[in-house]
Amino acid sequence: MCGLVGVVCSDNVGVCLYDTLTVLQHRGQDAAGIMTSDNGKLNLRKDNGLVKDVFRTRHMRRLTGQMGIGHVRYPTAGSSSPAQAQPFYVNSPYGLSLAHNGNLTNTAELSRELYKTDLRHINTDSDSEVLLNVFAHELARQNKIEPSAEDVFAAVEGLHKRCRGGYAVVVMITGYGIVAFRDRNGIRPLIYGSRDGEHGKEYMVASESVALNSQGFSLERDVAPGEAVYIDVHGKLHTKVCTEPGEHTPCIFEHVYFARPDSLMDSISVYKARLRMGQRLGEKLIRERPDHDIDVVIPIPDTSRTAALELANHLGIKYREGFVKNRYIGRTFIMPGQSQRKKSVRQKLNAIDLEFKGKNVLLVDDSIVRGTTCKQIIQMARDAGAKNVYFASAAPAVRYPNVYGIDMPAASELIASGKTDREVQELIGADWLIYQDLDDLIAAAAEGNPNIHRFECAVFDGKYITGDVDEIYLKRLELARNDAAKNGNKKKHSDDRQQNLVADLQSDG
Repeated sequence: MCGLVGVVCSDNVGVCLYDTLTVLQHRGQDAAGIMTSDNGKLNLRKDNGLVKDVFRTRHMRRLTGQMGIGHVRYPTAGSSSPAQAQPFYVNSPYGLSLAHNGNLTNTAELSRELYKTDLRHINTDSDSEVLLNVFAHELARQNKIEPSAEDVFAAVEGLHKRCRGGYAVVVMITGYGIVAFRDRNGIRPLIYGSRDGEHGKEYMVASESVALNSQGFSLERDVAPGEAVYIDVHGKLHTKVCTEPGEHTPCIFEHVYFARPDSLMDSISVYKARLRMGQRLGEKLIRERPDHDIDVVIPIPDTSRTAALELANHLGIKYREGFVKNRYIGRTFIMPGQSQRKKSVRQKLNAIDLEFKGKNVLLVDDSIVRGTTCKQIIQMARDAGAKNVYFASAAPAVRYPNVYGIDMPAASELIASGKTDREVQELIGADWLIYQDLDDLIAAAAEGNPNIHRFECAVFDGKYITGDVDEIYLKRLELARNDAAKNGNKKKHSDDRQQNLVADLQSDG
């Protein structure tokens, strides 16, 4: 999962992009990057790390221009070395810079095609670089000295014919404009908005509406499935649906975990969706455990707070904050290795003993993925004096890997894969465990937009909507994504980081 932004405005765009990326930081903490275009000259800064660490004053002075794109990354396909940080760039045609959120499911096939047919070299194992080169080839096929909006849309149409999977993309065409587009099922989110600038309308495209709000842009609408939005260098907006749209099936895990609660996605309030998740989970708990002895409901901060509060209200039970979060520790779901996740939990959270001592506590989390975090948190609650510790998940059991841009790990690393709820309960050490039903989760999100009848829920039900994911694909994915494979690349990533730092110091004089 990543966050992306593209802006065309009348002032220098660098600070606007930086401020927007800080708002989207929750979508990726592995790397950050900004590319701007200043009268045809490109300015780039990207590296591994948080936004505040990647960009210094000396970098911001260079990021001049009236249009640019930005990206925050956490790795799905590919490794987490600085070479994988986005935006990516290719010089022909025109000079193209790309930021991408999602995952292609036919990367290997496209890589071979690009090499043998398009005569293009791919330098990394990132599907984003593949996607950029496919777009570059399709745009070059238009064979124009100056591309029109229709030429850009034709290139997007050609890309859709070749690429499969879930993707939201922004591409800056040096000297001409920014194009943003979304996969035909609308799996990955993308929105755009406008504001009045000194010389006319200014536009922003981004992963979440909160990005627009933070910079004073008014939300226009979501980019439709299969649609492309092109803002030329003069600030004129062009839109076109560039492929036959499939069924609109946005990723439901955005509402469970990834998106900020103050965002709107596909006209659905993330905050209200999470309130409804809590209400429906409360209804299930009353049905299944009418004689429960819960004394207090405590969320595991931060994402589960909204659902936990509404669950407590529905049960008529006290809601309390029992954990204090260290805000300088990253999201443990995004940590690259299991050992690092284990180490980070107690650095991240500390229990308030008086909220636990002698009480029957219901802990609420947004989901259970590997089970590492919740197992340690349950033990923390016991160490703080809880009499019984119950656990509620606002999402169903995660049993299958994600292939559309979320680094849900290999199936063998998912605690619920091939196990009953009772077995998961015993593994995490809870006195009892309750999961949200999938139908209730879907209803909680869908209530915000009656035009959406289905969501991408493969991590829960194993149904991959693009129709091209089979057991062989999942086995390959498991080999690439398991923690052992990632840890095997650790030294290489460290060496890349050191080389990048030396080069940066040399360029700063």
